[in-house]
Amino acid sequence: MKKMSATGLLKLRPNVVKSFFRTYKASGIPELTQVRHNVKRGNYATLEGKDIAFFESIVGKNHLVQDDLQGYNVDFMRSVRGSSQLVLRPSSTQEVSAILKYCNERKLAVCPQGGNTGLVGGSVPVCDEIVLSLARLDKILHIDEITGIAACEAGCILENLDLKARELGLVVPLDLGAKSSCHIGGNVSTNAGGLRVLRYGNLHGSVLGVEAVLANGDVLDLMSDFKKDNTGYHLKHLFIGSEGTLGVVTKVSMLCAPQSQAQHVAFLGLSSFDDVLKTFRDSRQFLGEILSSCELIDANSLDASVNHFKLNSPIEGYPFYMLIETSGSNAEHDMEKFNRFLENGMEKGQIIDGTITGEVGKMQEIWKLRELVPVALIEDGFCFKYDISLPLREFYHIVEVMQERVGNLATRVCGYGHLGDSNLHLNICCQEFTQEIYKCIEPFVYEYTSQVKGSISAEHGIGFLKKNYLKYSKSPAAISKMRELKQLLDPNSILNPYKVLN
Repeated sequence: MKKMSATGLLKLRPNVVKSFFRTYKASGIPELTQVRHNVKRGNYATLEGKDIAFFESIVGKNHLVQDDLQGYNVDFMRSVRGSSQLVLRPSSTQEVSAILKYCNERKLAVCPQGGNTGLVGGSVPVCDEIVLSLARLDKILHIDEITGIAACEAGCILENLDLKARELGLVVPLDLGAKSSCHIGGNVSTNAGGLRVLRYGNLHGSVLGVEAVLANGDVLDLMSDFKKDNTGYHLKHLFIGSEGTLGVVTKVSMLCAPQSQAQHVAFLGLSSFDDVLKTFRDSRQFLGEILSSCELIDANSLDASVNHFKLNSPIEGYPFYMLIETSGSNAEHDMEKFNRFLENGMEKGQIIDGTITGEVGKMQEIWKLRELVPVALIEDGFCFKYDISLPLREFYHIVEVMQERVGNLATRVCGYGHLGDSNLHLNICCQEFTQEIYKCIEPFVYEYTSQVKGSISAEHGIGFLKKNYLKYSKSPAAISKMRELKQLLDPNSILNPYKVLN
């Protein structure tokens, strides 16, 4: 075990995935979603000249896009592709309201879009929906250094908000590999999880209020500066995780956490998943309140990250790796706790090898190994990605089951993810998408997840790709009530059609 000095704080990791989330790679353009999945277009109106004229009067000619729409029509994963002919880029809540009111009256379908970093096809059109880009609603409205409350518009990039918060000694309670591109509105609309749910919890607990525009153009001002506001129904929760199907989030207020004064990261090698579970249990016991992240990476995942991006792993040759991070206020005290935890794990034979550091550069290099796994796996060809919650004792077994099930159809089957909150990212890579491997994987992966009482979506939502499998995580009665809510708030079903329920 290598012990390194705890000098320096981890402020922001470099934008190691920025280019992947901000640019679309021309190779591997997917087949149209409507064709691949045999989707029947809904009974919506089609664009006419008068519609274009109206929208131009709202957003201006420069923010009405009709050419070169590939980046808006294709998702980050290159797994779904729509055929939208129009992108609108409003700059205010009022413009969003006017657009939706008109579209509702004309029955024109709309696809709200943030940074387009989603993994379930929720942020791009399925057919020819109008794309409503929130990118220009990017203002940070205020950050209060006393209360820790921040408010911003929906198009604000997560990293930009975090940078401003850190200037005041605060951090946004959400950290994603896509932070340099994803939007706060999209994070809230998908109830994004990320790397530190273990410490900060889900957005349902951090978001204090939202402003949302309904399908008919009505603006619901549900913004709040209070953690405690026990006045009637908490309508804000309808829009957290609803993926733009009930309304378009235009503003958000959330509670930021104090910035940690000391951080440490350990990268550990383990010989079995049983040892992984024991080490996680001990991390909670020994590290307690300073434990901020606990990630699992299997050998196949690490191999993709290291080889595709020419990275150096501090240790190698183990079937399982754990990345454990602590965030506290006293570097010396935290390092003592970390060392006791590691010594205990090595004495028990659970931890075979590892490295620990509090140096900014070294921590960044270790985090790269984990953060680059998702995009590294795309380099294998086509990648089926599954974001599922599983009971911890069943956490990794599904990877082994799928390895046996797909056999030679796949080039790589691996698992990594947020062990601390039971969220596994199962990845099955192949040279190209084929119906043979698709049918081998689905719906089996969701049936298996349901059988062990897991969730088919831990943090990425349902979107388009999982809408047929919602039944594996929600009862018929629950889905029926969801449909009633959709009908109440969006009776013409113009908001993000074909997603979640449609």
